[in-house]
Amino acid sequence: MCGRYYIDDDTAREIEKLVRQVDERMRQAPAAGSPLQAKDIHPSEVAPVLASEGQNLCCRWQKWGFPGFHGKQLIFNARSESALEKKMFRESVEQRRIVVPAAWFYEWNRNKEKNIFYRKGQPVLYMAGLYNRYQGEERFVILTTEANDSMRPVHDRMPLVLERDEIHKWLNEDLLVGTFLQKMPPSLERRMDFEQMSLFASENSK
Repeated sequence: MCGRYYIDDDTAREIEKLVRQVDERMRQAPAAGSPLQAKDIHPSEVAPVLASEGQNLCCRWQKWGFPGFHGKQLIFNARSESALEKKMFRESVEQRRIVVPAAWFYEWNRNKEKNIFYRKGQPVLYMAGLYNRYQGEERFVILTTEANDSMRPVHDRMPLVLERDEIHKWLNEDLLVGTFLQKMPPSLERRMDFEQMSLFASENSK
């Protein structure tokens, strides 16, 4: 499960390192009309993703979430185990794969406590995703898989996190897609949201 993640200046710098051809369009969100800023990304918002142009990486701005049936819901995750079996995702998995860079993502436990998950010693984590075009607009979803030991205490699902050196293979090596969809993500570090904890402490002290 992944319903919110965070991007910051380190995310932007990492994109610049990975993308060979960088210009002002990379840092300019067409919908927002302003440079990339540190912020939480929610479903339905526009965010930077990494895609492939030939054998080169490029940065695109896409909206997070596919329109659901009858336009009544937003689908922002896809289960990696069944993505190739689902009509909504199959062609995108085969032909339109992307990588979603983030500083970290959030997950809430059963007590509705907010947890932050990130890669220790690495400024950015990379989540596997896919995209499609709806009414002339590119939209993406994040692939999720069964939680590993580092995630399981909080939730039974987690994003399909890639290593940095797997980015090109995920985007370009069609024969490896099935292997990626079955991979176990690397271990993540977890910390509580201190802002939320401080808020609760203040309320309890009243």
